[in-house]
This record gives sequence, C-alpha cells and structure tokens, in this order.
Amino acid sequence: MKNKDKLILDLCGGTGAWSQPYKNAGYDVRIITLPESDVRWFRYMDKPVYGILAAVDCTDFAGSGAQYWERKDDDGRTLQSLSVVDACCRIILVHTPRFWVFENPVGRLRDFLGAPTMYFNPNDYGDAYTKKTCLWGKFNIPRWNPVIPETVCAQGSWVQKLGGKSEKTKRLRSITPPGFSRAFFEANR
Repeated sequence: MKNKDKLILDLCGGTGAWSQPYKNAGYDVRIITLPESDVRWFRYMDKPVYGILAAVDCTDFAGSGAQYWERKDDDGRTLQSLSVVDACCRIILVHTPRFWVFENPVGRLRDFLGAPTMYFNPNDYGDAYTKKTCLWGKFNIPRWNPVIPETVCAQGSWVQKLGGKSEKTKRLRSITPPGFSRAFFEANR
C-alpha cells in the first residue's frame, strides 16, 4: 500500500475512531492511549511522523463541567490533565509532523492553548447531532457536509441524553463523529 510509510500518532485516541480512516487507507496508525500507553511516557521515534491527532480527555476542561473547575484546580485534577496536554505538545514539537491537531469540546482548554483554529459541530459533517468542539493546530480545514441535527430529548441530541456520570457514557460521548473523522482525513491525507 502506498501509505504504509506515513505514520499517524493518535494521542489519547480511545477507540481510534478519529484515526480509523487513516488506518483504512493503509497508513501506519499508532494509538497511544490509556490503559495500554500513557502519552506522558512516549519516547522519541526515529521514524518520521506524518500526522498527529490529539484528543485529550475533556473531563477537566469541558464547559459542561464548569461548576467543578474550582474543586478540580484545588485537588490537582486539572494539573494532572494539563500534564497530558503538555506531553502531547512535546510529542508534536519533537516530531514536527506535516499536520497536527488538538480536539476538545468548548470549555477552558482555550485558557491554556489560546484561541482555537476552528470550531465545529458533528452535524457540520453529516452526523445529525450537536456538540460544539474546538480544534487547535496546523491542518487543512475539512469541507463541510451539513445536516439538520436531530432532537431526541429536552436537552437536545442523544449525546446530551446520555449524561456523563458513568465511564460508559463518558466514553460514548467522547467518540469522534464518523462524518468529521472522514472529512478531516480527506482534507489532511
């Protein structure tokens, strides 16, 4: 396959949904995520890195949890989460990929990374729900394929209906929308 020499690092990649289009196209995709791998222990690679996708855990940054930010700052959870952001920045810095991107829902990560490069909702890329998300980095902007979001409960889409108390629902809410994953891949091949 022609892309096998192109290495994509999927940092904090969870299910690997964001990097799946790269994997399907034959890229060498490495998912660096807990519990198997902690990005803070990632070592320099001699192989050139083509692209980096970083989707750090939003638990301590998302606006939906703003009422807990002060407590998380005081007990060290925010600092712990920032150490993951810092590790991703280090990996990007030392590997100088062709493109790189950080993803996180609207919230306070902008206080640490500055203004996002762009915002999107999943319905901008063909997935019929909303979850305003920020992207930072050096990448090509994906082409939009907007659809009307479905409303399934008083709060809005199925994502809001899930809530966020259990690990299972947090995991489901954090999966990168497939329409966006595909559009991002098409713009950043």
